[in-house]
Amino acid sequence: MSGKALGGGSSAVAASAHAACARFRGTDPLITGVTRRALATALNFPDDSGRIPEARWMRAMTFERLVRDVRFASEVATTTAGRLGLDRPTEVVTVNAHLSVDTTAKLLGDAHVRAVSQRAATLIHGLAVPFAGFEKTRATDVRPDFAVVAPQVGEHSQGSWLVMGDAKDYERVRSRIDDGRLLKGFLQVALGAESADRWSHLPADMTVHGHGVLAVPRNAFLQPEALVELLDDHRAEVRMRLAERRREAAREPYDERDELPTFVGHLQATFDPVSCTTCTLFSYCRNELRHSDDPTELLVELGVASDARPHVVGMVDGSGVIGRASASLVANVEATLTGVGRRTGQLRTDQADQPGTINVVIAKSDAAALGVHGVATQQVTASGRQPWEITVVDDPQSADTRRAVMRLLGKQLTQAMTAQRKANREAPSPVHLVVPDQPTADVLVSIADNLAGVELSRLRWERDKQMGREALTFNGEPATIPPKLPESDRTAVSFLLEEDRARALTLRSPIVDVRQALARHVVAGGPAVNSLRLDYLVEWAKAHPDDPLEHREVADLVEQSEHTPGARLTGIRSDAIHTALTGSGSHGQNPKQRPVDPVTYDALVREELAYKCQTLERALDALGSFPDSTVREIRRAIEGDAQAVWRRRLSLHASDLVRFGRTYRFWRNRLVEVIERDGTCREQLLVLANRQAAEDLAIDAGTRQIAAATVASTTPLVLDVESRRIGDGSRVVLLHAGDQTCVDDPQVEIKHQKGSFRIAGLSIGPLAATDDQNPHRFSWAPSIAPSLEQGDRLVIGDFEWFSANKGNTFLNVTRPGADDQAAPKPTCDPHSYDDDPDAHQYCCKPHEIAEADFSDELARRRARGELNPQVWPPVVDGDAFEVVAAGSAVGDPLAVPATPVPDDVTMDDLE
Repeated sequence: MSGKALGGGSSAVAASAHAACARFRGTDPLITGVTRRALATALNFPDDSGRIPEARWMRAMTFERLVRDVRFASEVATTTAGRLGLDRPTEVVTVNAHLSVDTTAKLLGDAHVRAVSQRAATLIHGLAVPFAGFEKTRATDVRPDFAVVAPQVGEHSQGSWLVMGDAKDYERVRSRIDDGRLLKGFLQVALGAESADRWSHLPADMTVHGHGVLAVPRNAFLQPEALVELLDDHRAEVRMRLAERRREAAREPYDERDELPTFVGHLQATFDPVSCTTCTLFSYCRNELRHSDDPTELLVELGVASDARPHVVGMVDGSGVIGRASASLVANVEATLTGVGRRTGQLRTDQADQPGTINVVIAKSDAAALGVHGVATQQVTASGRQPWEITVVDDPQSADTRRAVMRLLGKQLTQAMTAQRKANREAPSPVHLVVPDQPTADVLVSIADNLAGVELSRLRWERDKQMGREALTFNGEPATIPPKLPESDRTAVSFLLEEDRARALTLRSPIVDVRQALARHVVAGGPAVNSLRLDYLVEWAKAHPDDPLEHREVADLVEQSEHTPGARLTGIRSDAIHTALTGSGSHGQNPKQRPVDPVTYDALVREELAYKCQTLERALDALGSFPDSTVREIRRAIEGDAQAVWRRRLSLHASDLVRFGRTYRFWRNRLVEVIERDGTCREQLLVLANRQAAEDLAIDAGTRQIAAATVASTTPLVLDVESRRIGDGSRVVLLHAGDQTCVDDPQVEIKHQKGSFRIAGLSIGPLAATDDQNPHRFSWAPSIAPSLEQGDRLVIGDFEWFSANKGNTFLNVTRPGADDQAAPKPTCDPHSYDDDPDAHQYCCKPHEIAEADFSDELARRRARGELNPQVWPPVVDGDAFEVVAAGSAVGDPLAVPATPVPDDVTMDDLE
């Protein structure tokens, strides 16, 4: 092995994401002696996909500095000790190892003595520990962000615990951090623990603890909180990866005299267009596939699963043989080969471009989880789309900016609701926000969650002031009382929280994701992951057989674009905007002026928003080319029922600022049946309206209610049914016949009833066995005879799954109930709770009263010594709302000029 082996903790953890790839393992820096990014450059395929925007890097650096702040370092250390059941430390000392192995060893020794003699805890940051198993080589050291040294339990104990930690500025999306990110973060902690455990210079009586700690932001101000988790499984995986790395180094020795392209080329890549984008060799491997002489390599490039490739390989090698492949996979391959997007057969069920919708695009800042550079909105009224209104903000991550975004949306929503009420005062139609992708919705909902928490905390502190108590944060520190949330802002916050709760009810659509809506109608060519970009999908939706597309050209054109259709920016555009906002590192920054270059900043943000607006309108135009499905009005009616409940919540201030994750336990329990009914209705409407989805379900062995069938004869009508569960005596309904979706036939009528949607005009009837030699052949006698020909492919459904009707005339789809738990009843008014509190405490009790009661309860608990800082171990703040103590340090990634991103760090390492 080369004596100058490189590669630290980050590369080892990244291996867990690409461990199945022999090329990734074989090009480990421990083997090649060069960083992965340098390797990609040497291969003439420099890495762009894993590049870190400057604003994102500054956010990470800002968070790490906050973790080292004296106040937060003490909090992280004491929280860690408390979670592990250790004694409360007498004090917390913070020291810096300056990324030196020798200094780290000395500070660990000092911390051990301090823990034993003074019962104090020490937070060491900037550690450097020899890479596990490579202490005697010149391998790059593992560099954990911090570690906590605490005394072991027992006053006379002579031992100390070393708890390894890492700082990750993971974004909270809708008040939580994605579990996959936390898993990856703890893998990095585990590598630090494993390396420290094998280090020969670890103090004799110091033991590496089986748990690790991950410091993550608890709010938009990047203030850290400590998450503690058992590392047994993580360390086992790290040991497996380390052994794997050593085997690869021994099996694939790299001689510096060899040509890198030759060495890398002989290593077999396991390519996946979804996960491989974070690898620095992504472009190299994809280019290899694109120029392969083997036509079946196209399926690898598309990301077709290995077990599905044999079913569609005939489509690309010319044999024409297709196995039992899903309709969506066949459509993807066909679109790739023909250059024209394939239609799924579904007509429109989304609510985009309807009167009462508001189109919204945002340019998100990489410097802050909830930062926004600008927002553009467009009202859609009965007369059509109105002009776009564009707003550029100068301070992306400030609380004032978040309020401004909500104020803008609240104004638009109020106008839309007023117009809908004028059109139908008794039963106004619902309103919707229309966004280009899911991340846009996530940012808006996360901002709403942030402001809702601040407002609820304000209500508690107002009660404290009324009662003569000091306004305190959860940790018992003096609070900064925020301004009241105005009604216009509250409308937007409440509506977006309604969308957050609606995630559990899949038929709800307060926010319409246009990309998802368009994907229901069109299957694009190329890797399916590319269709997660709206501009890519729009190109395929507009493609014509006379002018077909080349999927690689379209993909490259979209990748090379400086703009994106959704909330997040490209790295190039993010850097340009960040420089205009804060200045470059070489010229410094004028703290009194932000943006530093306001003209350029404004122009860049407006250009970005203009592209997003244009792409969203192109997508809406593409959607407009599809006729409406009869199911569209069903979906609209369901959303209308739900928004009637929401409007009562909003008008009475009753449970309108509660996110789904904070609903009362009895509320969540009562929602179980509502969610189940919603899910069943969604599946039923999906198979009724979407031929491709129905065909995919029909060939799924786990599906009982849907089956594929072939017309064996028309006189009499005989079907060959491809199901083990639908057979003799089963009553079935015809859902799709060839390219025809039966529910959208002009002869079909749908009646909206109180408890169901009654569908008349479908072919319904029982199956009867006709051939003992063929157990899957049945005669069928529907009440309405469909127009079929021998050989037609059908999709049929088990009638009993849909409806309990005895006759064969109507099919009833049960109408799911709205989430009306803990919500005002139609008879509630502003005086109901005051007049009869006992009868209305669970329906229309206003937030103002509920939070005042909770404030009193918190005061009683503090008086009993049950809350921080009196109690040990520290009590967890389950709300984690966006409030900070007066004078508390907060993170501002824009406060200092950007520093260059290290060449050996990729986004895969940072995330």
